[in-house]
Amino acid sequence: MVRVVLVDDQELVRSGLRRILRRRDGFEIVAECADGVELPAALAAHPVDVVLMDLRMREVDGITATRRLAQDEDAPPVLVLTTFDDDEMLSGALRAGAAGFLLKDSSAEDLIRAVRAVAAGDSWLDPAVTGRVLSSYRTSTPAGPPAGDAAYETLTAREQEVLVAMAAGRSNSEIAQDLFISELTVKSHIGRIFTKLGLRDRPAAIVYAYDHGLVRPGQA
Repeated sequence: MVRVVLVDDQELVRSGLRRILRRRDGFEIVAECADGVELPAALAAHPVDVVLMDLRMREVDGITATRRLAQDEDAPPVLVLTTFDDDEMLSGALRAGAAGFLLKDSSAEDLIRAVRAVAAGDSWLDPAVTGRVLSSYRTSTPAGPPAGDAAYETLTAREQEVLVAMAAGRSNSEIAQDLFISELTVKSHIGRIFTKLGLRDRPAAIVYAYDHGLVRPGQA
């Protein structure tokens, strides 16, 4: 059962999300928040696997709430869900620590897949806007440790395969199936990729792969 907190200032939206993320399909809506300011109390009261976060709310917006949440290493991952096709806002959500984003006009099937992916430790970047958002992310994110060609060449051949697969949107379980290895091994490879390339998280690894021509928008 994937335990979800809904954070959205529109009751109508939360109602629609409840109808999609049903218990019979393996989801439990453990709490609902009408603003980011309510999220800490909800997390303190319930075990949570995924926070489904709106961006624009009156008191504490989604980016601020995500940034605060990311300061706790044990906090659940955040999947941003928004009606706003705003590259800067979406890249801001990634910089704040979101595991991914999905536009609200996406299909119910994509929402279900995205929530499950993020709950499993993967990321989800809506392909409709990924290329533009990553471009905005790149230009507005301070450079971290050097991650040029020399750093890439420290990766083993298998780690390079995992990086490309991850950037192409494959989940850990899919990568494991593709490469005939265990999910635990995939996670170990990803951890070493982050360390060798000086990357913070999965979205940063995806940006790196796009920057170095390892994968292109729309590639799967």
